[in-house]
Amino acid sequence: MITAAQAIVKSLEMEGVSVVFGYPGAAICPFYDQLAHSSIRHILVRQEQNAGHAASGYARIAGKPGVCIATSGPGATNLITALATAYMDSVPLIAITGQVSTELLGRDVFQEADITGAAEPFTKHSFLVKNAQELPQRIKEAFYIASTGRQGPVLIDIPIDVQKNMIEFDYPQTVSIRSYKPSTKGNTAQLKRVLNAMQQARKPVICAGGGVFGARATKQVKQLAEQCSIPVVSTMMGLGVLPTEHPLYFGMLGMYGCSVANKAIHESDLLIIIGARVGERAMSNTGLIARCTRIIHIDIDPAEIGKNMETNIPLVGDAKQVLKQILEQNPTLETADWLDALRDWKRQEKPPIIASQSGYVNPNRLVSLLSHKMEGDSIYVADVGQNQIWSAQGINLREGRFLTSGGMGTMGYSLPAAIGAKLAAPEKQVVAVCGDGSLQMQMMEFATMCQHSVPVKLVVMCNNRLGMVRELQDIYYQHNCIAVNLDGSPDFCKIADAYGINNAFVCSDTEVEHAIDRMLESDKPYLLQCAISPEANCATD
Repeated sequence: MITAAQAIVKSLEMEGVSVVFGYPGAAICPFYDQLAHSSIRHILVRQEQNAGHAASGYARIAGKPGVCIATSGPGATNLITALATAYMDSVPLIAITGQVSTELLGRDVFQEADITGAAEPFTKHSFLVKNAQELPQRIKEAFYIASTGRQGPVLIDIPIDVQKNMIEFDYPQTVSIRSYKPSTKGNTAQLKRVLNAMQQARKPVICAGGGVFGARATKQVKQLAEQCSIPVVSTMMGLGVLPTEHPLYFGMLGMYGCSVANKAIHESDLLIIIGARVGERAMSNTGLIARCTRIIHIDIDPAEIGKNMETNIPLVGDAKQVLKQILEQNPTLETADWLDALRDWKRQEKPPIIASQSGYVNPNRLVSLLSHKMEGDSIYVADVGQNQIWSAQGINLREGRFLTSGGMGTMGYSLPAAIGAKLAAPEKQVVAVCGDGSLQMQMMEFATMCQHSVPVKLVVMCNNRLGMVRELQDIYYQHNCIAVNLDGSPDFCKIADAYGINNAFVCSDTEVEHAIDRMLESDKPYLLQCAISPEANCATD
């Protein structure tokens, strides 16, 4: 017999968990008491939301669920934004929360919150475990649900008295949930329709989304594109599916994407969407596209197919599995004229350029230099705001990854996610890029970086504005810029000094290359603060 708290820790060990991110409190103390006797590494963050973001960054790089821990009440509710962020971007997470004693549930006692109810819209599933003997089974189910089908967060809420109960520990080897049977293999009849449509196409395009990474299907997407000579465009979450310089890659779609990518899908006669939810930021005017183009949509989640765009051939399944099935049929296409036309459009395209200004760093130049100087398999984590758009527009990805909060657009994501990513891949260079607004939502995690010696590099684009809001107000609200000045912000380099973090400040293009070199050469946490013009826009100007 062992305590249920011991059983939770043993269950995590049996799932192969080596690191968890959390913030303790009274209602989760029995679990922490037992975690102290485990080899599982605990990363103490400085706010619960950041435990969720760190677990999310870890999961996206490790390819398995990240785990975050919080106590009851405000600790648990602080996790909700991170759960919603992971839910929107289909990231597998396990969130374990403490809860008040079973007999006190529903009585509004100190630090009680109905977290399973509150988090329901933002989780794949949630468990309130009142029977301690059920815990191993529920944990096994949670990992299974989080990491299969459309991946996402699962929450396990455990009252403190349940954690203290004694149980017979028997961890299940397998799990079977009657109402949950995600399809992974593509339907044979639909596959035949896909192959027929491909054979007839003369102007096909693959649109790759973040689901390609979730399915670990980048190799298959590349193989399909190269074997069939099909051009590829990506959503922001799909950046890096093909290297930026790959001859079949034609850029990012959407309102902040490049014109050749948008023109490609509008001119195509067959659009093959893989692991993308067709959000309005990636594809506007979906009705027009659907009228002019045959659409194949491959997704593990049947609810996504046809939700935002009418689809001619739906194909439900795991992208890796489905693409393997397609490749087994050795399809070939004749697309030489189509590729010539796309390459001609690409040559004519003028990239967004911001004119350099005295006293400021050009953000286009900053992103270009940074991504070229980073190692080929580096991880670039962008926050949300203008820094995200400049990064997505200008990054040059080779074999690395681009992480950001795509669906929810959560400010304050980059640093904790970068910490998680670095712990998942210690051998890789990890750089987080944020604005001065988003930095002030997360800079308490400087302490986490230092305490746990996680050498993330942080670049702050500092324009003393909530730049994206300022830009929108400027363009769409007759220049009525309100509540966007960040007057009162501290000197971030002095803040870094206070934590013992190496740092530098640059305010000209002539300084920035050397500053990036020094940052990347450092084997410790580093902050590079770059002055950006308050008037710089993401749109071309």
